[in-house]
Amino acid sequence: MARKVIWSYEATKDLDALAEYIARDSSFYAAAFTQEILDASRTLNELSERGRVVPELDEDNIRELFIREYRLIYSIERPHVVILALVHGARDLKVLWEKENRDLS
Repeated sequence: MARKVIWSYEATKDLDALAEYIARDSSFYAAAFTQEILDASRTLNELSERGRVVPELDEDNIRELFIREYRLIYSIERPHVVILALVHGARDLKVLWEKENRDLS
């Protein structure tokens, strides 16, 4: 079943911050990596259950895809998939989300 992929405000901020950070060294690489992330997110419309369950959260509907060293975290809902965050794999997700007061939906 095809689902619409929606980026949350917080995830969009994560992507923008990552692109700005990479662009300090290479605007070309920043654009290419951003495109790679967007392409991966678009595949979730048909293949939303392919990502693994996020271990820290242990919720069947909260999953993640790894794109290089980044975790694209998303929620599977009936009519759509919501991209919740883009987080570097070395970051402690629970600490980060508590610090930023993020919601899981």
